[in-house]
Amino acid sequence: MSYDIRLMKLVTGELVIGKYQEATDSLTEVAAIQTIPAQQGVQMMMLPYGYPFEPDFTGTLDGKFFLYRYANTPKELQDKYIEASTNLTVAGGLGKLQFGNASNVSSPSGLITN
Repeated sequence: MSYDIRLMKLVTGELVIGKYQEATDSLTEVAAIQTIPAQQGVQMMMLPYGYPFEPDFTGTLDGKFFLYRYANTPKELQDKYIEASTNLTVAGGLGKLQFGNASNVSSPSGLITN
């Protein structure tokens, strides 16, 4: 079964990921993404949106609360979301993060393109 997993920024400034429902313009099984400063840069942490009071990935966010809709959700982030929300491990294909056209990449991390 394939899900339309999307990354959104809410009007509150929070970054969230979840299963997009086009019919209702909403995200279900929502997770909050938080950045944590580390010695080597920044790490990302994914938690159920209702954590600590709701430890499972439940709930729905309506589209009227989306401030920004990211055009692409990185495959690696989608895989981590699936693993966190289902307790299953995604096998194979866990490559580097790539945004846009891979032939246009001008930085080693693949995050900045021409």
